Amino acid sequence: MIKGIKICGVSDPETLEFIINHPNPPNYIGFITNYEKSKRFVDYDKLKLLLNIRKKNINFVSVMVKPSNEFLQKIKNLNFDYYQLYDVDPERTKYIKENNKIKIISALTINSKKDIDKYKDYLKISEIILFDGKGYEKSIGFDHNLLNELPMTFNKMIAGNIKIEDILKFKNKDFIIDISGSLENNEGKKDIKKINNLLNLIKEI
Repeated sequence: MIKGIKICGVSDPETLEFIINHPNPPNYIGFITNYEKSKRFVDYDKLKLLLNIRKKNINFVSVMVKPSNEFLQKIKNLNFDYYQLYDVDPERTKYIKENNKIKIISALTINSKKDIDKYKDYLKISEIILFDGKGYEKSIGFDHNLLNELPMTFNKMIAGNIKIEDILKFKNKDFIIDISGSLENNEGKKDIKKINNLLNLIKEI
């Protein structure tokens, strides 16, 4: 069965408060913290204000692409439970984890089976392995069937242009579902109605 839900790309206080206070909240909320190309990017000053909230039992995730030591030092005392790292090799990941005393989601971008096999290099240093499309700031999918043969011995998160209507396809999989773009309106802002529909659906299944 689905092991959890992450809503990613939250960038405004109204949406954040709605999610946190929802009767069926997600397990994780992601914030784009150092990737300015993304329309979901939250700059540091806004981030400090946004995270100054009682998050209850939800895990806050800082989503980063190749973060520098300077940036990691800057956010070290913010209200994060996990760092989600893109384009960070295993050795650097281990350094970030140990130096910041933080849980790690290692994000692998997938185009073929060969990309999936890289997860083995991150197993000992990551609490969760995320399998995502190669779109970064764009919601680009990949063939999720490539993950069918993965063992159940580690925590797997799956992203890649997942729609709300796709969720039922994963109900018998041991994945944490990471969803972002399909929760937005035509202007690219998070849509409260869509978030509500998602969280109520998860409760049902």
